[in-house]
Amino acid sequence: MNESALTTFRFPDDTCIPQAQPKSGGRVSTDSPALDVMTDLAQVRAATIDPATTLVKAEQVMVQQGVRSLFVVSHFPCVEGLVTVTDLLGEKPMLLVNQRQIPRQDICVADVMTKLSLLDALDYDELKAANVAHVIATFKKVGHSHMLVVQSANESGSARIRGVISITQLERQLGRSIG
Repeated sequence: MNESALTTFRFPDDTCIPQAQPKSGGRVSTDSPALDVMTDLAQVRAATIDPATTLVKAEQVMVQQGVRSLFVVSHFPCVEGLVTVTDLLGEKPMLLVNQRQIPRQDICVADVMTKLSLLDALDYDELKAANVAHVIATFKKVGHSHMLVVQSANESGSARIRGVISITQLERQLGRSIG
């Protein structure tokens, strides 16, 4: 064999690792495919946080990662729930401060998150055949700010969370409120 070696180089100082970002989410209409408003976790790394993390740190993580929700995970890859910016900044923390007579900085993500068993999920295969109008109708029906998309079990593995749809992202892509 007479293969030549590949060219190598050295990294300059301050070389960074690009972070996966949700797709830019171009404009959609109610007739657009429903998958256009889903953040596909097969293409974008899921933003996660430990349930013992303080609310202040969780807010910082959301800002750093440019997201409005985080999957709550103790033992990767199993998901315990979801925490949103509303959970961190809404009435949940204030209720706990009053109920427990503790300072806000003593409240952690586990105290305000929504457990996985309480989240509404959509079937990925059904979503592939749906349009944005179907997603809007579903948000109105369930009344939550986020829905998970689950890909069913198959010969290559068990069921898994394939994506997430946020009402905020949907409204941004539509260019209007769906309320």
